[in-house]
Amino acid sequence: MVLVNFYVRKETYFTTILNNGNMNTIKLTQDLLNVQGDLFRFAFHLTKNKMDASDLLQETSLKVLDNHDKFAEETNFKAWAYTLMRNIFINNYRKAVREQTYVDQTENLYHLNIPQNSGFDSPEGSYSIEEIMRAINNFPKQYRQPFAMHVAGYKYESIAKEMSLPLGTIKSRIFFTRKKLQQILKDYQ
Repeated sequence: MVLVNFYVRKETYFTTILNNGNMNTIKLTQDLLNVQGDLFRFAFHLTKNKMDASDLLQETSLKVLDNHDKFAEETNFKAWAYTLMRNIFINNYRKAVREQTYVDQTENLYHLNIPQNSGFDSPEGSYSIEEIMRAINNFPKQYRQPFAMHVAGYKYESIAKEMSLPLGTIKSRIFFTRKKLQQILKDYQ
């Protein structure tokens, strides 16, 4: 039995016991050490957080060591380790989603029947279609027409062709109209 100590990143220390000094396991451990930087970057790409990336790297490293007997020699080690990391990340994400899901177990489904915050709690907090249309109709025709066509489902190219204007002009007019409308109806959500 051979005891192998190694570092996974500077702050994490691992020890593994290799049965009878198996060369395949020693090579696997060396391969794991060689891809630690790449695995950490991939973990950071997945988690967008340095601490979570370190945790994911540690969990992946342990999984690699625990499953060394399942690794086939002709397999690309780096791809295998990346796949393990991605699967661990997905499983952790699904577990977090499951834990955040609330199941209403009351007899009359009381919690599900409570009105949710829809943004329309009172008539004063919402705009009618007439008010929205009035705001749109107050825009000059050069802005109102492309915006109305876009809302009706026309593509930018079709609007540009219909109005005989450059595509960029149409896009900017629709953008500015949308932004101005958001300012006018800022209380509307």
